[in-house]
Amino acid sequence: MRRRYKKRTGIGIIVVVVLFLCAIVAIKRIELNEKSSKAAERLEVLQKEEAEEIERTQEIKNFEAYVQTKKYIEDVARDKLGLVYEDEIIIKPSE
Repeated sequence: MRRRYKKRTGIGIIVVVVLFLCAIVAIKRIELNEKSSKAAERLEVLQKEEAEEIERTQEIKNFEAYVQTKKYIEDVARDKLGLVYEDEIIIKPSE
């Protein structure tokens, strides 16, 4: 009779340990799923930021090309310096 008791105790301990390990694995899996979803959201945000930066870079390149044209020089001369061509007539609004 004593032998039987020892076998049941050993199996009981093994069952408890296996259940404990299963619980730990389940908890860690839930944590990893949460981390994975957060990482996916972060990746999406970073991809949007990357697309915006690429667009911004293209705008800067376009502006750089525009700055090197004669049209830009004329616009700056007219707006900032008030220069006009010789045959142009300037009409100022009355105050």
